[in-house]
Amino acid sequence: MYDRKTWFIVIACSMLLAANIHYSTKARQEAAANAPKPPETPTAPATPGAPGASKEGGVLGSETPAAPVDEKLITLETKEMVFTLSTLGGGIKEAEVKSQFEVGSKDKRVRMNRFGNGPIGAIAGGGQTLENISYSYLEAKSIPGKKAVFVGTHPSGLVARKTFSIIEDGKTGSPYLLDFSLELENAAAGPVSLDAYSLYLGEASPLYQKEWAQQTTYLYRDSGSMHFNDVGKFKGGWFGADKSIITNDSEKLEFGGVANQFFATVIRPQEPQAGKLWAKPGDVSITPGAAPVKSVSAGFGLPALALASKESKAFTYQIFMGPCDNTLLSGMGNHWSEVMNYGYFSLAAGPLNWLLNWLHKAFSGLGNQWAWGLAIIFLTITVRTAIWPLYAKSTRSMKRMSKLQPEMTKLKEKYGDDPNRMNQEMMKLYKTYGVNPIGGCLPMLIQLPIFFGFYRMLQYAVELRHQGFLWVDDLSQPDTLTTLAGIPINVLPIVMAITSFIQMAMTPKTGDKTQQGIMMFMPFMFFFFCYSFASALALYWTTTNIFSIVQTWLTNKMPEPELKERKLVSGKKSFMERMAEKQQEMERMKRMQADGKGPVIDVTESKKKRPPRTGG
Repeated sequence: MYDRKTWFIVIACSMLLAANIHYSTKARQEAAANAPKPPETPTAPATPGAPGASKEGGVLGSETPAAPVDEKLITLETKEMVFTLSTLGGGIKEAEVKSQFEVGSKDKRVRMNRFGNGPIGAIAGGGQTLENISYSYLEAKSIPGKKAVFVGTHPSGLVARKTFSIIEDGKTGSPYLLDFSLELENAAAGPVSLDAYSLYLGEASPLYQKEWAQQTTYLYRDSGSMHFNDVGKFKGGWFGADKSIITNDSEKLEFGGVANQFFATVIRPQEPQAGKLWAKPGDVSITPGAAPVKSVSAGFGLPALALASKESKAFTYQIFMGPCDNTLLSGMGNHWSEVMNYGYFSLAAGPLNWLLNWLHKAFSGLGNQWAWGLAIIFLTITVRTAIWPLYAKSTRSMKRMSKLQPEMTKLKEKYGDDPNRMNQEMMKLYKTYGVNPIGGCLPMLIQLPIFFGFYRMLQYAVELRHQGFLWVDDLSQPDTLTTLAGIPINVLPIVMAITSFIQMAMTPKTGDKTQQGIMMFMPFMFFFFCYSFASALALYWTTTNIFSIVQTWLTNKMPEPELKERKLVSGKKSFMERMAEKQQEMERMKRMQADGKGPVIDVTESKKKRPPRTGG
């Protein structure tokens, strides 16, 4: 019985990974014709005579010219980014990453916020609707290519002056950062509450049609805790309605943003602030003729302050727009590395990413067509070698367990009608031969965080974009050689499945025929779930299987473990025996209570008057 439980634990561990992959694949971007669309974001240009309109000695001084109606684009550029700012909304309309290109292209740069309803840094009013008013570009206050200053008046009479500046301090990450200052002044006759407004964090959408839905997220760090919410959060489930907006209250917002698999937009206040975060889904078309995919837009509220007439308030932020590169973000310090969506496996994924980059530098002399692929292979070998003792212990325990199968079968036949007696006899059998029934599974459970961390790290490794290996053109994409009848032929997943079967066939067999059949079916399951994996993940998994085959072959060459009866210490019981006895005692008490022979509980004692509660 406990052998069966052991295998159920092994299968459950594997099924957790499979279920995660299955959910990711099933949740890929789908057409959402029936999903509610986010509210339109109308443009509301300022009009002459509106409260706060420019005039000599008026709000923000005489430097404010009449707001233009036509859009004007201004460019700020660093060595890594091209930021395009717009007078419509007064913010970053889009940003191009100079060294990164769209999937399948060698000249079209990745454009962040390309489907945004407005520019990053725009102000949203009631209902989180962007007030994309026309701002004035203050050329006299700006520096071409380095600094851009905008002034605009909102319908409520709130006048906003925005300044965007590139950072040239030479520190890690500065080419992806902008300083952003926001000065607000109330030009209306009455007070204006700032918590009715929010800052637009931008839009994130998949880079390609088959990118997993869970990789498109809005994120924020609140009171020291990091939160990621993918677009699947907008789905209501089996019985709920889809959500058109999600809001969260933040007590101490440190930063917030949106991200896809490889790129993020994050706005960080100079000082943490309280406010409301919001996020909306959207439907965007990235492939002509294909179904739309899900994007996410987000924003966070301004502090709960009320500005009296003519009163002003200034806020300072930093805007990050760039790749989710763990090495880059870790070098920036101040918790920027938490933008990496490693989840619960950060402790494993972070060091693995560092080691991957170190190995890449070691192989860089061989050229980009080899360096990253070899780095993945050797990192896999390094990790598997480090956990070899765990694997060896697991295999040895499974072999010892398999040698007990004849005796266990006899016990099941003899005591099949008496589960308690069968448990007792099995515990004696394990104790007699010194076999731990969970000895084969426990080392596997210890290895799982490492494997999941490895998988998660490769999934978000932006360094692998556009990097080839052997026949693979891009390690962040499937290694499709050709298509047959519209079906892509991906080589690495096929090799992965074959090596999985070989590895399974070499593993010591325990359990009954049904359990063994389930285990042999698992390579099929992983093959179908993982067929559209990035080739880096398939390369890692294939390397793992090949290493396991060699490892199992060497282990099988070693002398078989022997089952020897041990001298039992009288009165000393094993952990499994104590657990079995507790289980039997609980079952005995249940039977006694069912027969009316159990201990009587004095209900009057439990109903004694309690002292009054205090403190809420």
